[in-house]
Amino acid sequence: MALLKTQNLTHTYSAGTPFERVAISGIDFSVEQGEYVGIIGATGSGKSTFIQHLNGLIKPTSGQVLFAGRDIHESKSYTRESRFKVGLVFQYPEYQLFEATVFEDIAFGPKNMKLPEDEVKERVLEAAGFAGLHGALLEKSPFELSGGEKRRAAIAGVIAMRPEVLILDEPTAGLDPRGREEIIRNIMNYKNAHNATIIMVTHDMEEIARSVDRIVLFHSGKVTLEGTPAQIFAENKLLGELGLSAPKVTLVAERLRELGLDIHRDVFTVEGLREELRRLRGEPAHA
Repeated sequence: MALLKTQNLTHTYSAGTPFERVAISGIDFSVEQGEYVGIIGATGSGKSTFIQHLNGLIKPTSGQVLFAGRDIHESKSYTRESRFKVGLVFQYPEYQLFEATVFEDIAFGPKNMKLPEDEVKERVLEAAGFAGLHGALLEKSPFELSGGEKRRAAIAGVIAMRPEVLILDEPTAGLDPRGREEIIRNIMNYKNAHNATIIMVTHDMEEIARSVDRIVLFHSGKVTLEGTPAQIFAENKLLGELGLSAPKVTLVAERLRELGLDIHRDVFTVEGLREELRRLRGEPAHA
């Protein structure tokens, strides 16, 4: 049984008014425990509306969201419980920091769960560790942190609730390359430690190519394509038509094939292209 699933999920904004707009329509989606899924699509394709349904922030116009086989809207108490199990990190979450210290900001979610004080502290320190926030940083005001540190503190606040599913909307947007790498490493550390399910919305194709097990492509409020990174990035023409593009390294590999090099068609990471070039030179695969 899928851990998290949607059935014929549809949401219409301003229904019954002249401003009625169907944001998502008839979406069937499922994700398993421990899976890492990337969601891509052009601006306005319905990605953000969709993920806000997954922990009950938005109620569907029709259709269902099921967590562990139960409709998350079956009761108010189960909707609340689901929000602790399905954690959602919004785009630019650092703008939601508000407590006096980083420690208190990370502790906000666990305190809302009515956990004992010692367990709250344990979870805060664990989440801060995953996020790379240590020592004196926890006693600082969140507004004294750098941009990347603020982002990591905000993500730690969700991780501290130990969600079984962690959903992130453009978690590396606006960060420099080092900041992006740190955030992805933090996410992977949490995933590996708890066998958590990760759902990440992103426009960064290089990032998603390296990380995820499966990609879901949204267009005009519907799922248009779904598959492994290799399957999705093989559809260069379709991606271009939808205002997207494969990772730059895939385009480099395609150009090398045009020049006569026997580069495999499933190359979509820098590491993969490096190994292909080593293979063509007759060198052993990199350990």
